[in-house]
Amino acid sequence: MIRVVCRQAVLAGIVGACLSVAGLPALAGPFGDEAARAVAREQLALSTASDRLDAVAESARPMARGDEVKLASREDGPESASAPATKAPVAMPASLTFAALDAMPEATGDAQWECLAEAIYFESRGEPLAGQVAVAEVVLNRTASRSFPGTICGVTHQGVGNGRACQFSYACDGHSEVMKSAVARERSEKLARLMIDGRPRTVSGGATYFHVRGIRPSWSRQFSRTVTIGAHMFYRPATQVAGG
Repeated sequence: MIRVVCRQAVLAGIVGACLSVAGLPALAGPFGDEAARAVAREQLALSTASDRLDAVAESARPMARGDEVKLASREDGPESASAPATKAPVAMPASLTFAALDAMPEATGDAQWECLAEAIYFESRGEPLAGQVAVAEVVLNRTASRSFPGTICGVTHQGVGNGRACQFSYACDGHSEVMKSAVARERSEKLARLMIDGRPRTVSGGATYFHVRGIRPSWSRQFSRTVTIGAHMFYRPATQVAGG
């Protein structure tokens, strides 16, 4: 209490009051004034030091349970650490090549995926990659057209068992649909996976038909040729917009 009052007295310029409160007699004359100022400086220094010690003691006080501070870690993001992590979607290769397909993990899928993989394999396994993509696009473009079945397997097996010509020759050639080449099969399956998962159909120009070069089927005169890749020529109806 003495320290507080004395400090206030010093700040107010009443040095004699400080000495009285501290229990020292007030001295008269120049000597008394000098002594009073010296005592006041000592009291003020002691008061400041005491305040600093109080601050240090307060900072060293153990934190209460509610005062706990969470330290950021490398794993913490802008949201709460308890927020569930979302799995990033699998990215498609920036540049589609045979090497990129070979580097992809093994592909899996349902019956529709199997039908598309078979169509790619049996219709175009010896073709450039762009030609294989174009064949896959023809199948998928047909599923989006009212002129064809609405499923992949429906498209690839259209005409099978109804006495009409099959739309895809491998489905009616009398041979079992066994993909014997492991490398070509794996590439066909991976490509089918990419196409079903939404790879943009930009290679065939919206084609819904194709045939091998060297022949000219009658129906080809009714359509617009979009592109020739490898051994195949691709077509779409003249009024159809490119892109499927």
